[in-house]
Amino acid sequence: MSSAAFRGRRGVAAVLAVVAIVVAALVVYLSRASAEPATESAGAGSALAPASAAAPAAPSDPSGALSSAGASPAPPASAKTTPKAPATGWVAVDKAAWKAQADAYQALKADPVPAGVGNLAEFRADCSYSHSAADDPIVFPGLPGASHMHSFIGNAATKASTTVEDLQRYTATSCKPVQDHSAYWVPTLYDNKTGKPVETTGFRVYYRSMMNTSAGQMPMPTGLRMIAGDAKKSVPTPRGAQGQFYCAFYGPGDLDGIARSTNGNWPICGDGATFHFMLQFPDCWDGEHLDSPNHKDHVAYGYNNTCPADHPVKIPAITFDIQYGVKGQPEGYYLASDKDGKSASSMHGDAFVVWDTATMNSRTRNCIQQRRTCDDFGYQR
Repeated sequence: MSSAAFRGRRGVAAVLAVVAIVVAALVVYLSRASAEPATESAGAGSALAPASAAAPAAPSDPSGALSSAGASPAPPASAKTTPKAPATGWVAVDKAAWKAQADAYQALKADPVPAGVGNLAEFRADCSYSHSAADDPIVFPGLPGASHMHSFIGNAATKASTTVEDLQRYTATSCKPVQDHSAYWVPTLYDNKTGKPVETTGFRVYYRSMMNTSAGQMPMPTGLRMIAGDAKKSVPTPRGAQGQFYCAFYGPGDLDGIARSTNGNWPICGDGATFHFMLQFPDCWDGEHLDSPNHKDHVAYGYNNTCPADHPVKIPAITFDIQYGVKGQPEGYYLASDKDGKSASSMHGDAFVVWDTATMNSRTRNCIQQRRTCDDFGYQR
């Protein structure tokens, strides 16, 4: 899906309740004392080492989401290593590492902008399906098989015990550019008629500004992890509902489908359309934690063009644009997170963000700070 198509339809409403966000503190070097609220669910990951919007009318370009190999593969199953236990709950950022990244970003000069570059403040990674497992290194760290089935995208080494150091070390990826070592995952989609999984055929990860200014913009801190959506939500997703899958076209078409599944929860797409889902993550960070007990409290959605005072660091807003190569059927589908309810309301996504730090800094400076459109490899022309 093109960036212009996304922007042109961003007001139509599929997953986002948040779109406007604006200037926050230019740089917060993590001096606030953190409140440590108690919540129920487990956290994940390790402390950092340096290192709806609306449904658019055009689907992601499958040809831009082909697999690409990173510099070093995942370790073989026979490799004998002593696993490091992932941290849980409130995971503090390494303040020295974040300060070093922030200082390098502030000192970085933007590259000249070639003629013809668009003015959408974003860069992206085009990815493809990597592997599946009943693992979740954010919600159930170190507990293989404890989760519902997930479809993993990006870093090929991702498993239940994955830490930030793992993602930095084992960099084979199904994403372009290969400097994106992150792990992304969503609940596996199943065909309700056959019980077989339906894997993604395109997975574009946008990093963008949802605000009308990039003043105070900062890069993603290495090792940030977060969840968007609610895996426990189980409500119907009929035609016109928020949080539903939709039909994406290269042109005019009915986003809600020309028909619905028997239970009403899934669209049946017309000719030339396929299933899509858009998932928007927060764009403001507390500047102190890489994770929180519910995997959401350390980040926040901006409002009215600004970040809230308790989450003052403006970071790129991640958007998952997910394509499935199916058109719908009367029997419908179900997500691994809601096999019984068979609605789309439990759709959610996890992001464990680890880029090559210099690449993250330069893309944020060139593309978001300068409010220019970038693709997988830099300025989009």
